[in-house]
Amino acid sequence: MSSNVLNRFLEENLGDLKNKGLYNVIDPLQSANGPMITISGKQLINLSSNNYLGLATDERLKEAAIQVIREFGVGAGAVRTINGTMELHIRLEEKLAEFKHTEAAIAYQSGFNCNMAAISAVMDKNDAILSDEWNHASIIDGCRLSRAEIIRFNHADMDDLRGKAKQAKDSGKYNKIMIITDGVFSMDGDIAKLPEIVQIAEEFDLITYVDDAHGSGVLGKGAGTVKHFGLSDKVDFQIGTLSKAIGVIGGYVAGKRDLIDWLKVRSRPFLFSTALTPGDVAATIKAIDILADSTELQERLWENANYLKKGLEDLGFNIGHSETPITPCIIGDEVKTQEFSKKLYDQGVYAKAIVFPTVQRGTGRVRNMPTAAHTKEMLDQALAVYHKVGKEMGII
Repeated sequence: MSSNVLNRFLEENLGDLKNKGLYNVIDPLQSANGPMITISGKQLINLSSNNYLGLATDERLKEAAIQVIREFGVGAGAVRTINGTMELHIRLEEKLAEFKHTEAAIAYQSGFNCNMAAISAVMDKNDAILSDEWNHASIIDGCRLSRAEIIRFNHADMDDLRGKAKQAKDSGKYNKIMIITDGVFSMDGDIAKLPEIVQIAEEFDLITYVDDAHGSGVLGKGAGTVKHFGLSDKVDFQIGTLSKAIGVIGGYVAGKRDLIDWLKVRSRPFLFSTALTPGDVAATIKAIDILADSTELQERLWENANYLKKGLEDLGFNIGHSETPITPCIIGDEVKTQEFSKKLYDQGVYAKAIVFPTVQRGTGRVRNMPTAAHTKEMLDQALAVYHKVGKEMGII
């Protein structure tokens, strides 16, 4: 018999979330996660995927994975430090280091795992972390796991960061101090002020840590936000995911060779989780090769992103201050945001509502993610639906 205390907790809190428009319904796909998707037999224009470059459904990646699965199987069979490391993993890490313009790199099972691994392997209870208040949940959890003191600074506020960095340094309480920021902030699409962050870090001798999940493959000719600003030799940790622009699964940390060697002997997700599967590694290697050979996919992504942004702005939607393909339509009220997303769905556009706790209360938005795989016809159709629903609901 299940606990009455647990049952009451779940019933009350699930009901509360539903009443406030904060309950998230998961829609299983009946198709690949491409520019068009099928849900419950209905075809929709997909504006909610992180598959920036369309590589998740690219035939070249599929073929690479199939060939390697036939030779190496579907699983690595062990953690990396026992006998789960295949030559494939070494080749992937060498390519990642080259891609990110660093001495070395280490691959993990997810981008979330990277932040669990890297922060706690270097920072401890005698240290402090300066963390942007809009940092991703995985960074927040990684900071908590480290037991370091977490000092939040106002989003992208360099005066606040400098003041708090000086205060932390002058206190003499900490052995090490790290600054952590997303490279691209996933809900608003703005870019971190990395040149100023690096300058502050140099001024106070701080460790620099950039999670570039939404910048890798998108900015800096694909190499990411750090390369975009020409700071590859100035940032200590470059974190990324292999599940967004790269189109597969996994994550990585890139940096100095000594740092990567340390993570291989001290980061717990590397030591205690089975290695990335051979097929995923092969597909990722192929994706990086494609990005190294040409910027065609990035150019198409940016062309589509700029087209959609202009279209939504011209219709009168509030798209915030995004500097990247991430394009929020900020509605505000959570219930109204959920309703807006539902009406888009009914008209053939899948654009998921994003509400608290993913974003601050009162800033509910539908987040649009145009990709290199969308056609102008798809985007025009989506804009027509936005116009119709926006007018119906009095949003524009």
